Amino acid sequence: MSQHQQCVLVIDQGTSSSRAMLFSLEGDPIAKSQNEFPTYYPQLGWVEQAPNEIWNSVEQACLKVLQFADEHDLHIETIGITNQRETTIVWDKKTGVPIYSAIVWQDRRTNQYCETLKEQGHEKLIRAKTGLLIDPYFSATKIKWILDTIDGARQKAMRGELAFGTVDTYLMYLMSNGKSHVTDCTNASRTLLCNIHTGAWDKELLELFTIPESMLPTIQLCDSHFLETKSFGLSYSVSVTGCAGDQQAAAFGQMCFNQGEIKSTYGTGCFIVMNVGLAVPAPIDGLLTTIGYGLKSNNNTLSYALEGSIFNAGTSVQWLRDQLQIISSADEIEALVSPLADNGGVYFVPAFTGLGAPYWEANAKASLVGITRSTNKAHIARAALESVAYQTQDILTLFKKTKILPKQLNVDGGMTVNNWLVQFLADITDMPVVISRIPETTALGALYLAMLGKGFLNQLGDLQKIKNKGTIHNPNMDHDTRVKALQNWSGAISSVLTYCRR
Repeated sequence: MSQHQQCVLVIDQGTSSSRAMLFSLEGDPIAKSQNEFPTYYPQLGWVEQAPNEIWNSVEQACLKVLQFADEHDLHIETIGITNQRETTIVWDKKTGVPIYSAIVWQDRRTNQYCETLKEQGHEKLIRAKTGLLIDPYFSATKIKWILDTIDGARQKAMRGELAFGTVDTYLMYLMSNGKSHVTDCTNASRTLLCNIHTGAWDKELLELFTIPESMLPTIQLCDSHFLETKSFGLSYSVSVTGCAGDQQAAAFGQMCFNQGEIKSTYGTGCFIVMNVGLAVPAPIDGLLTTIGYGLKSNNNTLSYALEGSIFNAGTSVQWLRDQLQIISSADEIEALVSPLADNGGVYFVPAFTGLGAPYWEANAKASLVGITRSTNKAHIARAALESVAYQTQDILTLFKKTKILPKQLNVDGGMTVNNWLVQFLADITDMPVVISRIPETTALGALYLAMLGKGFLNQLGDLQKIKNKGTIHNPNMDHDTRVKALQNWSGAISSVLTYCRR
């Protein structure tokens, strides 16, 4: 290492863990620290986290990589942040103390309220303004639940004493010692409160959800100056100049800057994002329209994306490990399923927290279909992996309605270390699948945004010089086998939907 090498700190706050990474200005990772934190399930369909445990996991990860920076004479030039989206935190502005647990994006407690809103005919308005559907997934109904349920919360909110934030906002509030109550346009676009045409909070929606505007953070573009911080023991002040929600950050990290470029991230859930350009597209049933990114460095423009949200991907492997104890660690699953000639007729629909795109059925329950006396643990494990590919294909089928045909699927996330899964993805989607050279593409997206915001990069074209493409898996499954597998998957989905809608 040369003396005083310049680098960028990226905070990647995910659903199950928080990472801190140091990158060189050439986009290469230098150091990484990761800390898991717990998730709580106090009732059926409820999913919560402790805000202080989220913060502690971030703080400990940052302390470790900053210690590495000190030992190697690295200078932190700027900070980028990416985060789990939609997860909702409400806190007291005076004390900074949350008034309730963080309600995680997977939480379904507001399902009945969402159904009421649909019955009242509000979905068309919400869809037109936000690009989203009425679903417990998004932040607005979670905020309303907190205000309606916690003693004195609504009165405090009406007096302007409470603040709301997704996780990015909460982290930046703490990093600035309460001086900055900010978010970026991608996280804002996931709340059901932001008009994606204007990139601003929408007063009509605030009235519908009875949420005071005083609770909301200021919306900024993704490569803005968000705050200055001396958190994590920094001896000098560093600015945060890049921020985006994790899935948009991953698309940015995969350099999906042109219409039709598409990425899919396989972590706790699976999120598939396709760039559709600078105009809000016509809505497609089952898909979400969202802000892909907004850049000061690109003439203050907003770029839009279509997104398919799959709630359960990596959670299926966790279930195999923790509940069924079929495997003792995730890396065992590839060796378990590889010797199988086929799936033995077993299909698994991983609706642990309902079904997301394209079905949007909050009441769906997970199901194993096709079990016989000869079914063994390897068949069940394979069915869990296959479900990830089938769900991906469901969404790609909807993308084709745009008449924009992607040429390849760029993938990232922890599950893509499984070569069997990636090859099955290529086979089922009938499309080349390209694995990112650097798997932490959410962090890469935050890095690139921070570098744009700081001026180390001047425009998107500068990023094209950074190479991040890795292994390519080409499809090799015959047409008839693929069609039959997809038909069987469709039958499994139908059985789950029929059961939950009885």
